[in-house]
Amino acid sequence: MLALGTFVVGTDAFVIAGVLPDIAADLHTGLGAAGQLVTVFAVAYAVLSPLLAAFTAGWSRRTVLITALAVFALGNAATALAPTYPSALAARVVAAAGAALYTPNASATAAALAGEASRGRAFALVNTGLTSALILGAPLGTAIGGAYGWRTTMWLVTALPLLVVPLLAARLPRIHTDTPRGLRRRLAPLADRGVLYTLGVTVVVFVGIYIPFEYISAVYGPVLGHGAGAGGEGGGGSGLTAVLLLVFGITGTAGNLVAGHLADRFGPRRVVLGAALALTVVFGLVPLTREWLPAALAAVAVSGWVSFSVTTPQQHRIAALAPQAQSVAVSLNAAAIYLAVSLAGGLGGIGLETVGGARLPWLAAGFTLTAAALTAVHRPGRN
Repeated sequence: MLALGTFVVGTDAFVIAGVLPDIAADLHTGLGAAGQLVTVFAVAYAVLSPLLAAFTAGWSRRTVLITALAVFALGNAATALAPTYPSALAARVVAAAGAALYTPNASATAAALAGEASRGRAFALVNTGLTSALILGAPLGTAIGGAYGWRTTMWLVTALPLLVVPLLAARLPRIHTDTPRGLRRRLAPLADRGVLYTLGVTVVVFVGIYIPFEYISAVYGPVLGHGAGAGGEGGGGSGLTAVLLLVFGITGTAGNLVAGHLADRFGPRRVVLGAALALTVVFGLVPLTREWLPAALAAVAVSGWVSFSVTTPQQHRIAALAPQAQSVAVSLNAAAIYLAVSLAGGLGGIGLETVGGARLPWLAAGFTLTAAALTAVHRPGRN
């Protein structure tokens, strides 16, 4: 049930990119300005996630999650009804507040229900909702938007959370996490050096992960049919890009589930270290695979598997460092990921202009190697 909610949130986050041209045309703005709907959502999520987690720490988890989905639905409905570009931006902030409240708390709730011995598998199952959104939810929403308009897509992601609410109300136990009293104590993880260090690793490794993902069309330009110096895709490039993303999502889902089991068995730190090193090797070899489709598919499959092998163990690590404020700690990790996504877009764009798409994965490899080194030298407790 918790994974259904993350599926809904993930569908909304991913589907916006697919309908940006329609939004830009309808709201009489440029494509670049329409893209700021994604940026505003990400920034609002990153800022609000730890704050909302702290403010609602004393609530039952069921109340928090139901409230989160209701706010999320309200934000999407406001987006669907938005008559102007500024009103759409404001609506995305409301939707981001709901998403920021739901996803970290769903993970923390799953961990509380599963117990310490199965925490990794619980995180992995909830995170499967996000990877499934990449495979199923986003393509479906984009297709509906293409056929019936982007506002219909937004009404879809308004209805979906309202379908999950009755399930949570009926089946989820009314549990409370063991949280300290007072806002200052609830935000104590922000002052913990171990937590901050681990959050720094999250930012570094996910910058490396998202640089090739956000610029996949440039990285695999030759196999997608890009001409030298061309700005667009030719010869079915859009369809091949969709195939690459689908492969990435499918293998990522499998990698996420396996990583949860490995984190419980061998410890999350070892899994993160192994995944970061594996990503470094894969990204280092990507330039050799960008001109032959089977090789490109294999590289994307492996990178998808290993990339999503980081998310769950890193959540596991951050939760273990702040056992009395897990929801806040996990929300901080989610905020760090969204920060990394924003940084990856900017740094990747600079890299694209300076070293080109062929060498962009090497820039990513530098980040993942740095994350591996930071993980190797830091051993807080059993983590």
